[in-house]
Amino acid sequence: MKIFTRVFIHGLDSSSRGTKGSFFRERYPGMFMEDYSGPLEERMAQLEKDLSGTENLILIGSSYGGLMAALFACGNETRVRRLILLAPALGHADFKACSRRPLQIPVTLYHGLFDAVVPPEPTRQIAAGLFGNLDHHLVEDDHNLHRIFPTLDWDALLEIPGKDLLDKAVGIP
Repeated sequence: MKIFTRVFIHGLDSSSRGTKGSFFRERYPGMFMEDYSGPLEERMAQLEKDLSGTENLILIGSSYGGLMAALFACGNETRVRRLILLAPALGHADFKACSRRPLQIPVTLYHGLFDAVVPPEPTRQIAAGLFGNLDHHLVEDDHNLHRIFPTLDWDALLEIPGKDLLDKAVGIP
């Protein structure tokens, strides 16, 4: 059985202690979370240092953290198992460095239809060009995904071991 390192990367004006970070900390105490501040270059340098030598990464990025997760995956595709992007701020960076070819890792993206911070359609277009294995969900929610976030099947998204066996044991299709 492979061991995955699950990483949550918070947004620009948030922290690992925000709503999403608190949700993950309570339900998935082994998840890696750090606080990032400063310009994008500093945040990315810290993320690279934090994840140095780590493989089988499942990265969850919210807003600016989604941008960071995508940029990290662009330079480290073989180390990333999957990306889960929540209203990612993909339009804030130049992905030409990543456009050598679409990334083939699985990417699940949730974006609120009523997002007034990160426009959904330009983000979808960028994601469609950047990710060759994209599962895109436009949901009736806002930028923070307050309504949909807690209802997502996080055990499945995070590939929690035994989830499928438990579902089969209790008869969940």
